Amino acid sequence: MALTPQWLDELRMRTTLSAVIGRTVRLTKAGREFKACCPFHQENTPSFYVNDEKGFYHCFGCEAHGDAIRWLTDQRGMPFMDAVKELAAEASMEVPAPDPRAARQAEKRASLHDVTAAAQEWFVGQLRGADGARAREYLAGRGFSEATVREFGFGYAPDAKQALAQGLSRFDEGMLVESGMRIKTEDGSRYDRFRDRLMLPIHDQRGRVIAFGGRILAERQGAAKYLNSPDTPLFDKGRTLYNLHRAAPAARQAGRIIVVEGYMDAIALADAGISEVVAPLGTAFTEAQIELLWRQVERPILCFDGDNAGQRAAMRAIARALPLLRPAHSLAIVRLPAGMDPDDLVKREGVGALEALLEKPQSLLDALWAFEKSAAPLDSPEAKAGLKARLLEHVEAVQHPDIRSLYKRELLERFSAFAFPPRPPREFRKAPRGPAGRHDVAPRTVDPHTRSRLESAMAGGARDGLLAAVIAGFLRFPDQIAAQESALAAFAARDPKAGPAIDSLLVAAETLDSRSDLPISLGEGLPALPETSYFAFLDEGTDPDVAREELAEAVSLLVERPALEAALAQATARFETDPEGAFAEQQRLLRKKLEFESRLGQMASRRAALKARQNGAAPGDGPDVGSEMD
Repeated sequence: MALTPQWLDELRMRTTLSAVIGRTVRLTKAGREFKACCPFHQENTPSFYVNDEKGFYHCFGCEAHGDAIRWLTDQRGMPFMDAVKELAAEASMEVPAPDPRAARQAEKRASLHDVTAAAQEWFVGQLRGADGARAREYLAGRGFSEATVREFGFGYAPDAKQALAQGLSRFDEGMLVESGMRIKTEDGSRYDRFRDRLMLPIHDQRGRVIAFGGRILAERQGAAKYLNSPDTPLFDKGRTLYNLHRAAPAARQAGRIIVVEGYMDAIALADAGISEVVAPLGTAFTEAQIELLWRQVERPILCFDGDNAGQRAAMRAIARALPLLRPAHSLAIVRLPAGMDPDDLVKREGVGALEALLEKPQSLLDALWAFEKSAAPLDSPEAKAGLKARLLEHVEAVQHPDIRSLYKRELLERFSAFAFPPRPPREFRKAPRGPAGRHDVAPRTVDPHTRSRLESAMAGGARDGLLAAVIAGFLRFPDQIAAQESALAAFAARDPKAGPAIDSLLVAAETLDSRSDLPISLGEGLPALPETSYFAFLDEGTDPDVAREELAEAVSLLVERPALEAALAQATARFETDPEGAFAEQQRLLRKKLEFESRLGQMASRRAALKARQNGAAPGDGPDVGSEMD
């Protein structure tokens, strides 16, 4: 039964190591890891650590070390294949069937590693020879030190179609083709893939050479500036990150990993002292590459070029990441100055300028909002509606229900703040003063249209008792309208039925003196308030300061109610797709609803106590406020 390294890596990636070990060992959270007393030797102080990001456990006492497969074979004594089958079943992966050809392919891959290793040695030798002079001049012009040239294994491919075949003549021609070093045409002729190029080896996570990248030195018609090896039995460009074998240990030390667009940028940053840098290999950022990064750190930093192409590449990476997001795992984005890549920035302004950007990257959500907001002019209602549609399309791509809900709420709040900005502060007119310098003693009367809107809102029945009471309170204390204007505007935006009444209230306050202590009259008295509206600020005998405090509390409840109702509706709608999460969220919101109703009850109780003190009697139980959210 042949299990390829790629298949085993996929199995490890889909397995949560702490969940496997936690079945038999009690683990305790320790930062980004878990710790326990080592199950392989006797100890009293925990020295056994489990790291899900890196996919291994390690004991600093007895040096026990391994992955999920090793745990089942060493700690539970399972045969290797039984351990693989158990983990595969849990990860919903199918174990490859026995295939005699697979064994031969494994042997072939081992032989191909010999080919790529020999090719790397040959390229390095060519760089040092006479033919490599121009390549050496290019490296010197880029400012790469000798140590960097040796560390990254720069080489040179001569400008000849058969040079590599002659240099590696000990290998079968078919192996040179299969390793990607040579090209076979339809007529059967063969020639070297890389010619007159500065060569860079590409390694797997174990540090073995599996492919090459070549940069052109002299412009030629139709020749690509960069050329990578094709996909081979050793190399899958969508599952490989350049420099990961060097960057991973540095990332563990630095607590971050940086993704740049190309391998020359990665080398330039490493030459400047930033070692935890990787790059994709000429393809769009893939899901497999994101998972590789998340095994190193929880929030990799994308640092793509500052031009439009670089920003589009960052957005494509964000789109790939959205369906994969899970708690604590995301991406961060650094926006470089326009027209600059990381190498340019370091050379012109120094490594400190780049470090300053890396210390304060954008979150994925911030970058998504900024990109879509600047994607097209937003000078019409239709354009703004288009922005909202694009944002919601991104939200729907998020698979994790909690993260999707949080993204939706945050992006819609930002959209609302942009599309419906707060009202500008109102200038309220002073009421005319009488001969004695006092305000007119008669209540101010609103116009018939405003009166009709306010009466309609106040006559809506028990369901709108809180709104009716608040409007009545503001008519009694119009000096409080300006202080609560922002809260009222927020409520009107959430509750379109109440919007006209709130607007009318604000207009009434604007046309009449809202800073006067005199009430605003509807002309023929107020409609009768519902029985549930027992608020102290409506009683004539309540101290004005106490009444104003009670009115402010009622406004806060009024604003909170539609938000709570909307959240309950969203939780209920989630039952089909996420019954467990939806139930937990609904229970939390129902507790908040009970708290809401309790606060209403407390206001009624305070009113009853005030009435009792005014009447000189002991306070009773107070009226039954009832539910404002039934």
